[in-house]
Amino acid sequence: MAQDQKHPQEQRDRQIVNELLMADPDDRSLAELARLRIRYGNFPGARQLSRDLDLILEQWQLTEAELFEKTRQLHEKGKVYKRSSGEDVQDWT
Repeated sequence: MAQDQKHPQEQRDRQIVNELLMADPDDRSLAELARLRIRYGNFPGARQLSRDLDLILEQWQLTEAELFEKTRQLHEKGKVYKRSSGEDVQDWT
């Protein structure tokens, strides 16, 4: 069995996940959850973080398919990650 890997963004993403665990599902939090589900979906490690992403979906009473559909609609409407300065900031690394 292969050894679990540590994702280079895991520490920063842990902070986001902790915030999402306490948040209500607004546009930004939905987009963040979808982004992190994509990032960690097939990642061989970060198992606790992945379990917490599952827990957030459960708390928000969403399936992954529903989450991705909602976020597709959000991204079609406009920039979810736009700052007040007008700068579009996304982290897909």
